[in-house]
Amino acid sequence: MRVLVAEDEEALAQQLGAALGAAGYVVDCARDGTRAEFLGTTERYDAVVLDLGLPSMDGLTLLRRWRESGMAAPVLILTARGSWHEKVIGIDSGADDYMAKPFQIEEVLARVRALIRRAGGHASPALRSGAIELDPRTGRVTVDGAAVRLTSHEFRVLSYLMHHRDRLVSQSELAEHIYARDEDRDSNTVEVFIARLRRKVGANAIATVRGLGYRMEGA
Repeated sequence: MRVLVAEDEEALAQQLGAALGAAGYVVDCARDGTRAEFLGTTERYDAVVLDLGLPSMDGLTLLRRWRESGMAAPVLILTARGSWHEKVIGIDSGADDYMAKPFQIEEVLARVRALIRRAGGHASPALRSGAIELDPRTGRVTVDGAAVRLTSHEFRVLSYLMHHRDRLVSQSELAEHIYARDEDRDSNTVEVFIARLRRKVGANAIATVRGLGYRMEGA
């Protein structure tokens, strides 16, 4: 799963990026509104963490532009402004959640997980497909209750497929969501990760629809 962090405070941006990366997300960072607008309209993200006080373009203007352009990723607003009036404006501008500074990083992670989960139509914190269970809160994956060890890329592939288990996911879409913007996005390596996952979570757990993509099998 891929997250954009738009935050101009260097220390906080690094802290958020490190925490999200450690939680298994691919993270891109933007330090100003212009850069964030470009990334949000040219890249595909599963969630955005957006500071309102960005230079070059404020967060509310940026958010309105994103929504007008059709960008649908859930957005968590971060701001030093804590009044209810600012919250109303943020939500009405297209935000999905709102946090006032200062905050605990753990709460940011929890809210990002919830936004991504709800965007995929999942009510339970843990994702399930047949015998497979993936818990985004802990990064733990089990099959029939037994823990399975995955590499970071294998976890990202499985997480994305399970978040979107009701539809086909193409190789190119997977590549977009498991690599950061500056990484080499070779969609052919997705086949390698899928093959490894099948050996670890079950040969029939992930179906291939030739020419179209992949889909999780199991209720």
